[in-house]
Amino acid sequence: MADTETKTISLALYRYMCQNIVGSENHVKNLRLMNTVRDNMTSETFITIITSGSFGEGLEMRGSDLDVMCVNNTIEVYENVQTSLNSNVLYLSLETDDVKAGFAQLQVKKNNRQSLVKYFEEHNGKHYFSNTLYKQALERISNSVIHGPCLSDKDGTCDYAICLHCTSWISQASQWITRSNNSWPSYKVKQSVIKHGVLFVPVGVKGSPKENIEWRISFSVGEKFLINTFTHTQLLCYALLKILLKDVISTYTECEDLLCSYFLKTIMFWISEELPQSIWKPETLTHCFMRCLRRLIYSVDYSVCLHYFIPENNLFENKIEGRARRILLDKLYKLHSYGWRCVFFSDQLSNFRVSMWMNPIEPRTLHTIELAKIVNSKLLYWASNASFGFEEDTIIKKNIQKRNTSDSFLSSIFTKILVYILLVSDVWTICAVCSTE
Repeated sequence: MADTETKTISLALYRYMCQNIVGSENHVKNLRLMNTVRDNMTSETFITIITSGSFGEGLEMRGSDLDVMCVNNTIEVYENVQTSLNSNVLYLSLETDDVKAGFAQLQVKKNNRQSLVKYFEEHNGKHYFSNTLYKQALERISNSVIHGPCLSDKDGTCDYAICLHCTSWISQASQWITRSNNSWPSYKVKQSVIKHGVLFVPVGVKGSPKENIEWRISFSVGEKFLINTFTHTQLLCYALLKILLKDVISTYTECEDLLCSYFLKTIMFWISEELPQSIWKPETLTHCFMRCLRRLIYSVDYSVCLHYFIPENNLFENKIEGRARRILLDKLYKLHSYGWRCVFFSDQLSNFRVSMWMNPIEPRTLHTIELAKIVNSKLLYWASNASFGFEEDTIIKKNIQKRNTSDSFLSSIFTKILVYILLVSDVWTICAVCSTE
C-alpha cells in the first residue's frame, strides 16, 4: 500500500513540476537547442560563447541569472610543450605543483602579442598570466563589475566568465577516465567530455600567497554533457534540490552563503555514477529526491563534498565547518524530518495537491503552457534587449550560413531566433576587448 501511495505521489509531483516549474522533457531539449543555436551564432574566430549555469543546462529557474562563458581563442593552455605554434597566439604552460587541487598557474611559454605583457607577473624568474590584472583591465573597458571569476553587468542579471581553453585532458583529472565502471556516464559521453578538454576561469585560491596568478580549472562544458544525459526524473530531482536551497535553506541568515548550486550538482553526479539509470523514473521521484537530500546531509555532517572530476579537491574545505556547519546541519535535519514534503516550504510548491495531479497532462495544454514559457523566456528577454551595433539583416545574412539545413527542426529554430539580437551588448564589448588586447 505504501509503495502504491509513494508511486501516486511521485507521479503527481512529476506532472506538477513539468507543468509549473521545469517543463516537459521536450521543453528542456528545446531550451538547450535554442541556447546552442545562440552560442553558435554569437561565437567568432577569436571568441567562443558558451551559455552555462542552470539556463545553459535547460533549467530556467525563478530568480536565476544568465551565466555566459567567453572563451578567448587567442590564448591557448597546454600541459605539455607543443611543437607547432601559431604566431598569433599566446601559449601558456600548465603548472600544478604547490597549487591546491582544482587550480593551476599558467606560465608564459611563448608570447607573440606584446599587448598582453601588461597582464604578466614575474615569480622566481618566470612570467605568469595574472587573473587579477586581466579581470581588472576588462572591468575598466567593459564598464562591468568583478564578481568572483566573472564580470557582471550593472543590474547583476548577467555574469560573464572570460575563460582560457586547454584542448587536452589534464593529468589532475586522469583518474576520472577509468574510475566508473557503471553505465553512467556512457563511454561515448566520456569521450565527448575528454575530447573537449577543460577551461580555466580567472580566480585563485582565496588567501593563497599566489592567488593573483592562480586559475580555477573548470569542467563546465563537460558538466553540460553529463547533465544532458540525465533522465527527466534526475533533472527534476536536481531542480527540487535547487528550489529547496534557494527558497528555504538560504533564507536562514546563518546559512545564506554556505551552500551553492554547484555543490548540489556535484552530489547529483556522484549519485548518478553510483546508481543504475533505471532507478530514476517518474514513479520514484520522491524516493530519489530523499536519497539526494540524505547525501547532502551526509556531506555537511562530515564536511566533505569531493569535486566530481578531481576528488582531491574537497569543495567544503574551509567553508562548511564550525558553528556555521552545525547550524546548517540542524536546519537540514529538520527539513528531512518532513520527508519529501519539506519542498512545501517553498511557495513554488506550496499549492501542490496530489489529488489535482492524478491524471496525465493533456498534451495540447502542456504544449500551450510551454509555448508561453518560451515566449517569456530569458533567452528572448535578453535577446530583445541586446544591441551589437549591427543591422538585423546583416546578422541574419552572416549567420544563415551556419544553419544545418539537414535538420529541419534546427533550421526552424534558427529562423525564429535570428530575428532577435541574441546576446546582451556587454558580451560583445568584452569580446571586442579580447580580440584587440
